[in-house]
This record gives sequence, structure tokens and C-alpha cells, in this order.
Amino acid sequence: ISVFEIEKEAFISVSGDCPLHLDEVRHFLMLCPELSMGWFEEGRLVAFIIGSQWDRDRLSLDALTLHKPKGSTVHIHVLAVHRTFRQQGKGPILMWRYLQYLRCLPYVRRAVLMCEDFLVPFY
Repeated sequence: ISVFEIEKEAFISVSGDCPLHLDEVRHFLMLCPELSMGWFEEGRLVAFIIGSQWDRDRLSLDALTLHKPKGSTVHIHVLAVHRTFRQQGKGPILMWRYLQYLRCLPYVRRAVLMCEDFLVPFY
């Protein structure tokens, strides 16, 4: 299972839209792989987070496609869990692990994300 397959399935089933397209997934994984994290079980990817750096206090539409290497903010683009692994607490655990990892990066001051209103309680 690929990152793109999980992401596409996860978001189309929830919101009807896919936040990152395959080229954008590749773009961020190439530019800033250290800001992505996956959860694997038996060698199979079951959940992941993709982030990039941002250099302003607030996110804008530009943040959806740009990586600003000198920024101190991590923009979390996507957190997705494969459908067969949902409702097991993997999303919140992966987010917690990711935030703990970011605390170890000296250039990161904070992490931010954009989401639809109905997803706010999850985050």
C-alpha cells in the first residue's frame, strides 16, 4: 500500500476531496523527508504524516504547496490512516509521536495544520 493510496482513500471517504495529489506527495517527500513519519505493521504502511516547513505566523494557500527550509513552523499537510486500521487509536498516537519527534528538531518552534471544521475535535 502506498502513501498516496492511503491518503486518497482516507480523505475521499471523509471529505470527498484529496488534499495532496501524487506529485505533491512526491514533492514534499523529496524536499523534506525528515518531516514525514510512517507507521508500519508487519512491513506494511498503515498510517502516515507529511509535513513541511513554513516561515510565517499564519498559513496561507501558498503553504499548501511550498516548503520554506528556513521556517520555524512545521505545516502538517496530511495525517492518514488506512481504513482497515482506523478506530484503533493509531491517528492520535501517530500525531503524538510526530509532535514528540518535532520537539527534538532545534529549528522547529511549532506545528500547525488546516482542517475542516468537523475534524477540529480530532486534532
